[in-house]
Amino acid sequence: MLKLAELLSYASFQITFLNTEYFHHTSLSSIDIHAFSRRFPKFQFVTIPDGIPPDSPRPGKSIAHYLISLTDAAKPAVVEVLVSLRSKSGRPPTCIIADGIMSSAAVAAGEEFGIPVLAFRTYSACCTWTYFHLSNLIGGEVPLPDKDMDKLVTCIPGLENVLRHRDLPSFCRLEKADDHLLYDFFIAQASAMRRASALILNTFEQLETPFISKLASIFSKIYTIGPLHCLSNVDDPTALASTKSIFWQEEKGCLTWLDSHPSKSVVFVSFGSVVTFTLDQMLEFWHGLVNSGKPFLWVIRSNAIIGEDDPRKILEDLKDNTKGKGSLVSWAPQEEVLAHPAVGAFLTHSGWNSTLESIYAGVPMICWPLFVDQYVNSRCVSHVWRVGFDMKDSCHRSIVEKMVRDVIEMKNEEIMKSMEEISKQAQESVKESGPSYCNLDKMIQDIMSVNLENINRRD
Repeated sequence: MLKLAELLSYASFQITFLNTEYFHHTSLSSIDIHAFSRRFPKFQFVTIPDGIPPDSPRPGKSIAHYLISLTDAAKPAVVEVLVSLRSKSGRPPTCIIADGIMSSAAVAAGEEFGIPVLAFRTYSACCTWTYFHLSNLIGGEVPLPDKDMDKLVTCIPGLENVLRHRDLPSFCRLEKADDHLLYDFFIAQASAMRRASALILNTFEQLETPFISKLASIFSKIYTIGPLHCLSNVDDPTALASTKSIFWQEEKGCLTWLDSHPSKSVVFVSFGSVVTFTLDQMLEFWHGLVNSGKPFLWVIRSNAIIGEDDPRKILEDLKDNTKGKGSLVSWAPQEEVLAHPAVGAFLTHSGWNSTLESIYAGVPMICWPLFVDQYVNSRCVSHVWRVGFDMKDSCHRSIVEKMVRDVIEMKNEEIMKSMEEISKQAQESVKESGPSYCNLDKMIQDIMSVNLENINRRD
């Protein structure tokens, strides 16, 4: 969201970036706001409450309860912000670009003020299409029977021979008490998103043409502008560096460590910014990596291990035992690591940003998804685009060892060939005159002219 906002700011729009108070003060705390303001003088940050007391932990009781609380709090808060912006400038904003999972609050406010709303879905086109058919699963495919997890899903058009029960978003398993709430929440947000004037997707046309075409039956305007992390239609290609890492301090020394290794010999391991795992799971990965005999660079956050009294001591011991076999860091500059010639495989949680970054860099993936869209992404990686392996629902050391060897030793020619072709398409898409570059420019022109379907412009 922030990278897109920066690009729009370069197009001379005045940007109001709306975020919750909690996430503004945590996720964005590392940004030098004064330097940011000098670079983007027409950019302002505005915060709203999320409905949870400030001193309470997030997400609180559960992610489902948090999202419901946030949605309820956002509806009046967004209206209040729009009233304030209108009173200051004499007119409402030109448009609202809303996170797709906050569609109900944004669309309702947009309709009240006559402002077009563009839904920005930060998932893949395939996963977005899947979410629009969640209601089709009730009573038939959902709840998922454990014994039939490899049974093909039959009620999502275009995915009949692709997705299995185990590939559906994690909450479809209805294993946790709050999964029903989460399931209903995403159905409601998908329904509200249909009322948006346009859909923005962080993907590129060549990667997901069939699903983009299917989404066109819902949205008259779709802007595919990915991979967004490297879309630089600005004069200064380093200008977007302000938001490269907004979570933790990066250990840049890992790049020097990579310099000492041969081309495509290292496995990069990272499960993102929020995934957690048990000590047993972590040790299975560690043994699998060590047994493969391949050097590895593993990002393990200090808060990633759950159920242990002293995770920091565990990580210290693991680092000692890893010397000579690999390197463990708390956070790494992922885009730079994936672009390093020494990296030959990416063991990932299959978050969409990580998936796109790996595709752009041309690094084959080994996928271990944990929740929501990651299950769909990993299936696409292995069986639609064929640029990696999917090891969901298991992290046994023998499987980790085999998959690492297969990728690093390039035993699967189809994966290598597919990744080379798709990576080239990704790189071409963001070049000047490339499809994603042109789509962003078209979106900018449409916003400037307020030329969006089903919206009557107010003077």
